[in-house]
Amino acid sequence: MESLPNHVYDPTTQAGPISDVEKQRSSDSSDRPQEKQSAFKNLGILDRFLAVWIFLAMAIGIILGNFVPNTGPALQKGKFVGVSIPIAVGLLVMMYPILCKVRYERLHHVFRTREIWVQIALSVVINWIIAPFFMLALAWAFLPDEPELRQGLILVGLARCIAMVLIWTGLAGGDNEYCALLVAINSLLQIVLFAPMGVFFIRVISGDAIHFEYSTAAKSVAVFLGIPLAAALLTRFSLRRTAGARWYDQVFLKWISPWSLIGLLFTILVLFASQGRQVVHQIVSVVRVAAPLLVYFAVIFFATLSLAYKMGLGYRLAATQSFTAASNNFELAIAVAVATFGENSNQALASTVGPLIEVPVLLGLVYTVRMLARRLDWKD
Repeated sequence: MESLPNHVYDPTTQAGPISDVEKQRSSDSSDRPQEKQSAFKNLGILDRFLAVWIFLAMAIGIILGNFVPNTGPALQKGKFVGVSIPIAVGLLVMMYPILCKVRYERLHHVFRTREIWVQIALSVVINWIIAPFFMLALAWAFLPDEPELRQGLILVGLARCIAMVLIWTGLAGGDNEYCALLVAINSLLQIVLFAPMGVFFIRVISGDAIHFEYSTAAKSVAVFLGIPLAAALLTRFSLRRTAGARWYDQVFLKWISPWSLIGLLFTILVLFASQGRQVVHQIVSVVRVAAPLLVYFAVIFFATLSLAYKMGLGYRLAATQSFTAASNNFELAIAVAVATFGENSNQALASTVGPLIEVPVLLGLVYTVRMLARRLDWKD
């Protein structure tokens, strides 16, 4: 099958599809896998040492939660849609810059090609059918006697990644344009599908007699995805119209981009400060939740990568598909778990383990996929 072009549109102009000559010149300069290492060189200090900052945020949060009295209760005093105000602020700040980058005004052009529909269909099937059911199976296989931890794990499997996947894709040298498109699609699907699938997986398939209401989950998704998505749409179309597309792309996005990672680090710090005591004092539960997560990330990532390779996709598209499939929106899973079951619930603990495992594993997969690209001479 013919693979999708890596850059359907020239990012510096408002013109339509770029010419075959320009695509070939771009392809010639990026086909060599060893040049994908430049993705690291082009990153700022915040992005380049992201893993270090995340581990520091986790460590500081755990230290505060365990050694500074009343840290957890203080962070949980104010509530917004059932979530502590600091966590809510961090979630909204983290999501908004990422959604501002999506080129909504060009989506109708992208959807004209048959290849993009094939790619989107593949992503939707993996993200919304295969991956959630696989996580459900793992939850039952590893936690048959722990329904609360199992429910938290199920929520993680249902929360498809729309934030960190852009970071992993950039580090691996994937296709950022296509990744942003998948982020937009998963954002819309998540608003529609997360709550009903949560009810179906927990109350119907699992048969857990627990209070998991559609309205509570739907409200959390609508707020923590709907608000930043609406704000991003309003910002993009209004600023591009008043200040111009060049200023928006080269000034505004450059200024606002770091705030996504700042929001992520702040959210992680607050989460682990709130849950630090549970993480330390329930280490057995943490390990039991970590095991299926490790299996999930590895199997989904390499299965998707292998399928993309057999389909003849270029490296950049294959890497993007794989990271989109394997990553999870643990922020949303935590928000729903906290709003539905409470901050000190085992469901919230299980969802908090998500970033603890996902960050090092996905970072390791970045190095792994780049190494495979060199060994296989995988070109775009």
